[in-house]
Amino acid sequence: MASLWEGIGHIEARCAMIRLVARRWVIIIALSSLWVACVGDSAPSSLPAEVKPYRSVADVQETMLWILEPATDVIWDSAGAVITAEGEKDLSPTTDAGWENVRSHAAVVAESGNLLMLPGRSRGPAWDAYAQALIIAGEVAMAAADAKDADALFDAGGQLYGVCRACHTQFHITPKQPWEEARP
Repeated sequence: MASLWEGIGHIEARCAMIRLVARRWVIIIALSSLWVACVGDSAPSSLPAEVKPYRSVADVQETMLWILEPATDVIWDSAGAVITAEGEKDLSPTTDAGWENVRSHAAVVAESGNLLMLPGRSRGPAWDAYAQALIIAGEVAMAAADAKDADALFDAGGQLYGVCRACHTQFHITPKQPWEEARP
């Protein structure tokens, strides 16, 4: 008879343990639900209406100096040839990594056109037309790099130069600091 009561005691202890674990899960679920209800969605959509979905950290001159100009330099330095007393040196990339470097910088050029059209940077429809032409020139350079076509890259560099020159002729941008004129 003692073993029967011991078995029943064991069953009661197990039931008590199950109730304790079940209570803990109920508390955990309740607290989790309360936390989600209090915190809610912390996504940017919960920001006040006056907060813009973007925040420019560089002005037009800085965007050109720090982002666009270094990217265009990679394209121009990778196209054509240099003729010296020692002979002709082809500037075209010779490795897959070299072409990928040109492609990634051409993408920066294309995306820079978008950056230049953002509110606060755009100077109107003519400016935006040049920025769109910059996007196209960047895409042409990307395609040339994808095809590993040195002649097409040279042509894309010429197209890019034409867009830059035309824009700078119409919209002269004066450097803010003297050091910006002579970038290494």
